[in-house]
Amino acid sequence: MNRKQKNRLAVVITIIIILSAAIGLVLYALKQNINLFYTPTQLVATDINSDQIIRIGGFVKKHSVHYDLSGQGVTFIVTDKTNEISVSYHGVLPNLFREGQGVVITGKLINKKSLQASQVLAKHDEKYMPKILENVGK
Repeated sequence: MNRKQKNRLAVVITIIIILSAAIGLVLYALKQNINLFYTPTQLVATDINSDQIIRIGGFVKKHSVHYDLSGQGVTFIVTDKTNEISVSYHGVLPNLFREGQGVVITGKLINKKSLQASQVLAKHDEKYMPKILENVGK
């Protein structure tokens, strides 16, 4: 190899090392955010300490929604059809929230079976139609 080829090889190796390091750092930084939420089954299997803010997702179990006397607090069960977790929430629920509906909840884990929610998001499928438009054309 002559001097010019050695210089090109050194430049290519340097670029590969820098790109590998950059990709590694990005993946390391995003490690906590890659999984958008835990399912109740994943939550049971992982070792998460209490007081850690986490996000769980699943379906609101039928006949599990109970409001307190003031109407501002609610408890319900989130399930993934295998495991369940009890959720306590104080605040206004989204309009799409109902039994059997998919939800994503952010909050602090009290223990493996209960969570104190700070935010409740209701999911909908791509077929969602607002009530105003459901009866149009009928």
